[in-house]
Amino acid sequence: MFRSTSRRTAAATGLLLTLGLSTACSSGKTTTADDRAATVDGKISITYLQKQGDQEYFIGEAAGAKEKAKELGIDLKVVNLGNDANKTVSEVQSAIAQKTNGVIIVVPDPAVGPQVVQTANDGKVPLLTSDDQICTTGPDPTACGKSGLVPRIGFSGAQMGEEVGKRAAAEFMKAGWSAEDTRVISAWKQDVTVCGDRVTAAKKTFDAAVPGVKTIDVPTDNTPTGAQDKIAATVTANAGVKNWVIWGCNDENVMGGVTALANAGVGPDRIVGVGLGAYLACKEWKSDKPTGMKAALFINGKDVGALAVQTMYDKLKNGKDFPAEAFAPTTMVDQASWKSAGLACG
Repeated sequence: MFRSTSRRTAAATGLLLTLGLSTACSSGKTTTADDRAATVDGKISITYLQKQGDQEYFIGEAAGAKEKAKELGIDLKVVNLGNDANKTVSEVQSAIAQKTNGVIIVVPDPAVGPQVVQTANDGKVPLLTSDDQICTTGPDPTACGKSGLVPRIGFSGAQMGEEVGKRAAAEFMKAGWSAEDTRVISAWKQDVTVCGDRVTAAKKTFDAAVPGVKTIDVPTDNTPTGAQDKIAATVTANAGVKNWVIWGCNDENVMGGVTALANAGVGPDRIVGVGLGAYLACKEWKSDKPTGMKAALFINGKDVGALAVQTMYDKLKNGKDFPAEAFAPTTMVDQASWKSAGLACG
């Protein structure tokens, strides 16, 4: 994502201050609980901890995890962490106390990563992340060596960004716009590593196809209302811009931007929004009304949840090592193709 020195919550900072970051052994290799865990005989229990569990993507992820758990005969507990850093660590501790065999987690804040890892290590419970990365030795995954990253199930941020940038460039050229009259808004929560991967790749791909368009980076909280507020201010500060391209970490950022532009009187023919997720974009496409949301990359949370549970099962039952990363597939969709792509629009 867009990188800057991120603001950490006081709770997360306090957790890190109390953590002795002694997770590396004398060989220099980072040790995590999954390196030591024995295989499980009998019934397997897994705890899946999710940030923003009421968001549509994560609802789908939980559903996919539950379906896979039922198929494999696993006892699965799904917990919504919201955005609470303190709850993140306490729920890991609770899962271990309840004798869970493995923990899968989407952290609300990567700053708590080292504490989560230490807690799992102390409980000798394998730890797997989904969606967002965490580091074993520090609060910022982008400053972490590969050996310090906890294994992750999700999507390839770089590949996703490339697809978004490619589609945005195609829509720009289709519209016949000029670089001088156009600005790109790139919106994301700047302390989430995977967001940085996505928007960086989008910009690189777009710039290669359409050189000379200036990009405005807009830090947000990754919510529609948060993005709308920040992007509205950006639009006001750039009143002379005629055409706008919008991408971001997720559908929320792009939908917030499209709404802000519409509220500022910018017509849908002057907006190219390319979402990431498609779960909000599809709601725009349910009617035949023109919209600035021109396309979106369909990322199916169900696929990630199912793959995460399968990966943890393989570790616990068969002793199969976690991959450093494993990726679910994605599909670019628009108003004409989203239904046929199998996108269920809630």
